[in-house]
Amino acid sequence: MGKGYNEFSYGDLITEIGCLFINRPYKDGTLEGPDKENLIVNLSAFDCMTFVETVLSLALCAILGKISHHEFRKNLTLIRYRNGKIDGYSSRLHYFIDWLRNNEKKGFLTDLSRQLGGEPKHKKINFMITHKKLYPALGNKTQLKKMHMVEKNLSRKFFHIIGKNKINFLKEKIRTGDIIAFAAKHEGLDVAHVGFALWQGKNLRLLHASSKEGKVTISKKTLSNYLKSNKKFTGIIVARFSYYH
Repeated sequence: MGKGYNEFSYGDLITEIGCLFINRPYKDGTLEGPDKENLIVNLSAFDCMTFVETVLSLALCAILGKISHHEFRKNLTLIRYRNGKIDGYSSRLHYFIDWLRNNEKKGFLTDLSRQLGGEPKHKKINFMITHKKLYPALGNKTQLKKMHMVEKNLSRKFFHIIGKNKINFLKEKIRTGDIIAFAAKHEGLDVAHVGFALWQGKNLRLLHASSKEGKVTISKKTLSNYLKSNKKFTGIIVARFSYYH
């Protein structure tokens, strides 16, 4: 079984699992609260990121042939938290670029944005600190300080964004199951939305938990049109699940 086949089959597996949740309701802030940080599992409602994490965790269960509640929780912890360990609110990978880099380090994901023609972007990341009232756990001074350090570190690094005008030229290089993150125009924020690429015939669409639709759905618009029609997005980041353990 060659590398290409592996990746292709993983993408199919990811979207098959994702499609099982179609029409499940969208719900924001399911992981937020003032209490001590614990793994929260919710399969009845999703925001865009918890949908992606849940699907990847289930896909990992299937790939490893270990399908159980215990293994799912283990995988979800591994994917959601810095180095797979829960150590307070700031150990959760809140920002997508932080999540992507840490999961690359773990060997689960590959950021394809640069090789697909993405331009290096340098941006001050500070949305959570500047909007701390939205995050009850940041009432804890220790976690607030740690989160400030996370944002400071992210602000020092470049990440690559594929511009809106490039999507049609490179869409053939995007595969079903690739993770598509939409770079945010909003100040202080890296990514505003995330989902999975899904080819339907000749059309590339998005499988995602949509706040606008209020549920998990497949976009009616093609990925290119979805991106271009939203002024809050400046481009995309593309990552591929790549389990080589």
